[in-house]
Amino acid sequence: MPKLKTRRAAAKRFQVSGSGKKIMRRKANRNHILEHKTTERKRRLGKKALVDESDELNVRLMLPYL
Repeated sequence: MPKLKTRRAAAKRFQVSGSGKKIMRRKANRNHILEHKTTERKRRLGKKALVDESDELNVRLMLPYL
């Protein structure tokens, strides 16, 4: 059986948690217009978030070898 190709764009955006059961993503709103956002908010946006259950299947299909 041939190997499956990984979607490279998805591989750069998602990581698997240490247990391997959850997929982590970056949070939005941390790229520009940062002056008026509070330091606390920017710090919170810098942390990883979990991919929602409804989207997890699509992400796993894009990343077959995670």
